[in-house]
Amino acid sequence: MPEFLRGVGAARFGVMAGVAAALTAFFLYIAGAITEPAKSILFAGLEARDAAAVTAKLDAMNVPYEAKGDGGTILVPSDQVTKLRMELASENLPAAGVGYEIFDKSDAFGTTAFVQNINRLRAVEGELARSIQTIDGISAARIHLVVPERQIFSHDEQSPSASVVIKTRGVMNREQVAAIQHLVAAAVAGLAPEHVAIVDDKGNLLAGGDDKSGPDAGSAKQEEDTTGFEERLRQRIESIVASVVGPGHVRVQVAADMNYNHVSETSETYDPDSKVVRSSQTVQSDANEGNNDSSNAVSVANALPNQAATTSTPGSKSSNTRNEETTNYEISKTVRTSTIDGGTVKKLSVAVAVDGDTTTNASGAVSYKPRSSDELQKIDMLVKSAIGFDKARGDVVQVVNMPFARMDTGPIAPVAAPLLGLDSGDWLKIIEVAIMGLVALLMGFFVVRPLINRMFTPVSSQPSYLPNAMQSSGQLAAPGQHHATAGDASGQAALPAPRENMIDISRIDGQVRESSIKKVGEVVQSHPDEAIAILRTWLHQPV
Repeated sequence: MPEFLRGVGAARFGVMAGVAAALTAFFLYIAGAITEPAKSILFAGLEARDAAAVTAKLDAMNVPYEAKGDGGTILVPSDQVTKLRMELASENLPAAGVGYEIFDKSDAFGTTAFVQNINRLRAVEGELARSIQTIDGISAARIHLVVPERQIFSHDEQSPSASVVIKTRGVMNREQVAAIQHLVAAAVAGLAPEHVAIVDDKGNLLAGGDDKSGPDAGSAKQEEDTTGFEERLRQRIESIVASVVGPGHVRVQVAADMNYNHVSETSETYDPDSKVVRSSQTVQSDANEGNNDSSNAVSVANALPNQAATTSTPGSKSSNTRNEETTNYEISKTVRTSTIDGGTVKKLSVAVAVDGDTTTNASGAVSYKPRSSDELQKIDMLVKSAIGFDKARGDVVQVVNMPFARMDTGPIAPVAAPLLGLDSGDWLKIIEVAIMGLVALLMGFFVVRPLINRMFTPVSSQPSYLPNAMQSSGQLAAPGQHHATAGDASGQAALPAPRENMIDISRIDGQVRESSIKKVGEVVQSHPDEAIAILRTWLHQPV
């Protein structure tokens, strides 16, 4: 070993150690990248506060993770996603509002009534937010409740109100918004649905939350009802016509003229032919009168003219009888009260545009064929039946056949099945491993191998010399020897030829000229004894 270190040298040994360390780090990196498990999304779209709480919990659990984007998307190993979600859910992470568990960690003995009321309000808000997030299409929700306290000796009682902010994954329809209003109102005592305001994450007001008794509340409600009625009719017509001409080949618009007047009528009807005796009363009276006075009696009759000769018969009598009958009849009467609520249809106008038939030939040319009048007439009959067409009220239905504008989207390629049952993520992992392996192989052949060969080649202790191949005499000189020129006319020894370093063929990287090898071969053939002597000298040189 010491001989090896002395032969290699300290500089070359340091280079060897550095190359070995770099290669070790490189191959460890490749091994780690190959064996690293695939990562999947644990949570996405988290707020900064929730993301910080989740990452802190993952650090405490020693789980490797990766945060992307603005930190709201957290990636973890795919085989731990389900387990981590359940463990984080047990810790209420990410926090979807504070629920009734807030009372599990509080000290009831040292808590004031004010803090208890605040905690109760927070718990109700958190539970309502969790309930709203279970609705399809809602990813997040926040609720603010305003519940006024009952003031002592106060006659006026303030009504509670609520505001809801939701983050949606699509467009919320009217029924879903109304459902959220009633859900919040049913959870708070005394809260009316119309006092719940709902706003989405884009700032759109989905529900006003104002009192419906305002001056503009009626008109807004009427416009909303009209729009809803028109949309329902449009969907009904488009559904039945699309089943005939195909989806995307029909467009429908409905305009409804609604009457929202509230009418109340009361009518009374008498039937003279129908009568019933209600009561009957009969009165009968008899009167008897008699005259027993003398003729000298003074009376009004005796004082009248021409009554002087009239004499009264003593003891005359008179009688008077009267009968009276009263009958009351009851005539039949019908009282009818009718109330007509607002929202009746005064007139309907329906416009239906129907596309024709299109065919594509073998060359790819598209030909258009309009629909026949018989087809349009049948479609017209279907539309009238679907809307309850009434000619008396002036309903109008127009069915028009015309070509639709088309966008050139290019040929639609069929969805290819995954190759060998592997999805894109698996193939990306395989390609990444293959590229790293290829890079490692190329580095081994073109970088590592030449470096190792050069590092482990020993360095000779004495320099080798190449003999003077061609001298004036044409002889090969051994190392350390000098030959005189045979053809020297003066007979004196010629000056020694200058020494020349010998070529170590094993240390040559690259190619050697063919002419040089050929020239050396000719010298060896011409002077074999000298060549053998030189080779013996080389063999006995210390290494």
